[in-house]
Amino acid sequence: MFHVPTIDISPFVEGGSAARGDAARREFDTACREVGFIQVVGHGVPDAVIAGLESAMDDFFVGLDADAKLAYRTPPGVNRGYAPPKSEATSLSLGIAPANMMNDFFEAFNVGLTCDDYPGADLSADQYQDNLWPDIPAFRERVTSYLGHARRVAQTLTTIAIEALGQPGRTLESEFAQATGTLRLNNYALAEGMRVTLDGELRGMGEHTDFGVITVLWADRVPGLQVLGTDGRWHDVQPAEGALLVNLGDVMTRWTNEHWMSTLHRVKPPVTGGTIQRRRSAAYFHGSNWNTLIQPLAALLAPGEQPLYAPVTATEHIRAKLAGTRAGVLNPNAGREGARAAGALS
Repeated sequence: MFHVPTIDISPFVEGGSAARGDAARREFDTACREVGFIQVVGHGVPDAVIAGLESAMDDFFVGLDADAKLAYRTPPGVNRGYAPPKSEATSLSLGIAPANMMNDFFEAFNVGLTCDDYPGADLSADQYQDNLWPDIPAFRERVTSYLGHARRVAQTLTTIAIEALGQPGRTLESEFAQATGTLRLNNYALAEGMRVTLDGELRGMGEHTDFGVITVLWADRVPGLQVLGTDGRWHDVQPAEGALLVNLGDVMTRWTNEHWMSTLHRVKPPVTGGTIQRRRSAAYFHGSNWNTLIQPLAALLAPGEQPLYAPVTATEHIRAKLAGTRAGVLNPNAGREGARAAGALS
């Protein structure tokens, strides 16, 4: 039976016994091998910070009209600012064109870490792009506050991951000195309250794997998110009260040669009883250094096990993925992920 496990990471946030920390590492390792999705509690993100994030999203997505939001749209090569409904096709990042040739119905606003977060470091400017802030009172402050907490949670989870991998994982520690980070605010933009008959074609967000190392997701407790299980079927997932959802990205899968999985997921239109409900989410994508060479770690390979992936830099990988979602270019380097998506059952 498909199940997303819940892990209490408070021993790494507030401090706790060594036994509780060891248990969390074991649970994390098991979840990464079997599911790739986790419910995280004990994360330490204050309710007031999450409430601020929610209100900031409402002020932008609902408070501004379509033309006002379009003033913050950026070109496909800029992973910041506004993306309007039906401007992206997320499945293209897997090299899969939408069956109905229709783009996704969500709208989004991206912010993230910039060169200013790593003063004096040698960075690629296109991986640490400047932010574009809307002219909404306290929007920047509310979103930045949440981004800081999401980044902290992601850093904590990275530490847990490295420790769970054991000594071979120690080689990864230096790969996060200038970790990239992007926070994507999502609004599923079909008109709330309208009635709709789902015919299998309408997509909130197409099937995809996340591009980086670890994703920390806050989401409304509204239906829509689906995760592909090892049984080849899509399963509905909703966050527990007060929990954050966490999933692995492609980079972690490649490092571990698929011993840990970057799980495919998608968002169907949030419909209950034939009526659209509004759904919001905020995904923090935690990456490695921009120039990290991503390849299976030899120390994690079993005797005789062959690497499943050729080496690629983090920047090359991200560019190919974003060219799919934002510029409509089929990603030619996602054959293994694309094959899993193509084999999924409805």
